[in-house]
Amino acid sequence: MGRIDRFEDLDCWKACRELRVFVTREITPQLPAEERYRLVDQLIRAARSTTANIAEGFGRRHYLDNAKFIRNSLGSQHECLDHLITGNDEGMISDEQLADFRVIFEKASALSNGYASYLARTAKK
Repeated sequence: MGRIDRFEDLDCWKACRELRVFVTREITPQLPAEERYRLVDQLIRAARSTTANIAEGFGRRHYLDNAKFIRNSLGSQHECLDHLITGNDEGMISDEQLADFRVIFEKASALSNGYASYLARTAKK
């Protein structure tokens, strides 16, 4: 891993950005209008929270604070997955789109968990 000067340098942030962009460009535009203030709003908020929490934690410049915000991001990542499963169950999101999202989700989740582990190890030093 190279030098990390900005939160945008973090691989977990990059993966969550991919997740956020997928949700906002591929999923929410196709959802029914009546879901605008229900599922669409919740999905956008959760997807934006994945990157925003990583950025906020990075800006705290403290390992334990940073780790707390990574865990918040992980929660939002899982929330996005749950919303897409709901959309799939209700016939608004195809099986293929859900599968595509799962690939992005797994990458973001693995990188975020790895970063959280790194922060926990570093805090103990």
